[in-house]
Amino acid sequence: MHDTETREMLADLVWLNAVIATELIQITENSSAILHKSAPPASCLAEHHALRETALAMAEKYRPSTMLAQHLGKHQ
Repeated sequence: MHDTETREMLADLVWLNAVIATELIQITENSSAILHKSAPPASCLAEHHALRETALAMAEKYRPSTMLAQHLGKHQ
């Protein structure tokens, strides 16, 4: 595999993993709200927000200007 091709593949994987991570965080929050019939604790929401921001920063570093930031802005 050529160096450029390897870099592109790794950039794609970082981006894809960030998408998966942020969606799993949202699923966790939604599941918790359904099970407990209330929003997750504020501390969890703050931590999840920080985790989303980290994943987004990683994704944007290697794949800037995708729809991920816009999509995450729609998460409740």
